[in-house]
Amino acid sequence: MNTANDFALWQRAVQARTEDALARLMPSENSLPVRLHEAMRYTALGGGKRLRPMLAAAAAELGRADTAALTRVMAAVELIHVYSLVHDDMPAMDNDSLRRGKPTCHVQYGEATALLAGDALQTLAFDILSSGDGEAADTADGARRRLAQVAVLARAAGSLGMAGGQAVDLDHVGLPMTRPELEQMHRLKTGALIRAAVRMGALCCEGLDTAALARLDAYAGQIGLAFQVVDDVLDCEADTATLGKTAGKDADNDKPTYVRLMGLAEAKNYAHHLIDGALAELADFDGRALRLRQLAQFVVARTH
Repeated sequence: MNTANDFALWQRAVQARTEDALARLMPSENSLPVRLHEAMRYTALGGGKRLRPMLAAAAAELGRADTAALTRVMAAVELIHVYSLVHDDMPAMDNDSLRRGKPTCHVQYGEATALLAGDALQTLAFDILSSGDGEAADTADGARRRLAQVAVLARAAGSLGMAGGQAVDLDHVGLPMTRPELEQMHRLKTGALIRAAVRMGALCCEGLDTAALARLDAYAGQIGLAFQVVDDVLDCEADTATLGKTAGKDADNDKPTYVRLMGLAEAKNYAHHLIDGALAELADFDGRALRLRQLAQFVVARTH
């Protein structure tokens, strides 16, 4: 089996594991309030690349990770990502009607239900993450690591992370941004949760020292920026059917992008430069970092 096929099999396995965990851990659509639970499941299930759970799973391969703990991390980080998409798509934000190839949550269920669904997905993530049920050994060390994961995710999702990045984005519609300003915005809006996914996956393992965690954080920081650069390129080059969301939306909304700042060819080159930097951060890791290396290449090679 070649490396590409091996990665594709691993990718599908992690995606299926994430889907199964989300389906099991979210409230049933038959439980009250039915419409809210339907909206949550509609939004979270049946789509998406599951990049953040994949990054968590890949980081967890660097050590002996508790399976139940990792599953909770994968579900929690994806729920935070999905909640952010629900809110970002609403009329007060990016006002989009298509996400993951189907109508956005507020189009399907109305703005009030979509707002509540996003809120509920966010709080469910922390409920899942803080639970120790099902771990092999519910020890003081396990509890300490769960608390650290909760703190990492909370910071990544808040005003100093994802929510703050979205606020900066909204404040700069129609306004020019320098490259450092644009990168700072995306370190918050996109990069913070990607960094959190890697860190939380690594925290499922024993024995990773401070230096190793720092290298993983630097890797994730490069991946987060590269992901956004590629997103900006695809917004220009791919069509709506391929993307599963409205193509050309950033240009139509006069939003600052890497393509607008640097040009299409230079933006593509910059994405590859960032991936090279991310891979360099993994140089001291052995073959256990294979999936992290493959995910770096996946980020820059993806078509949607």
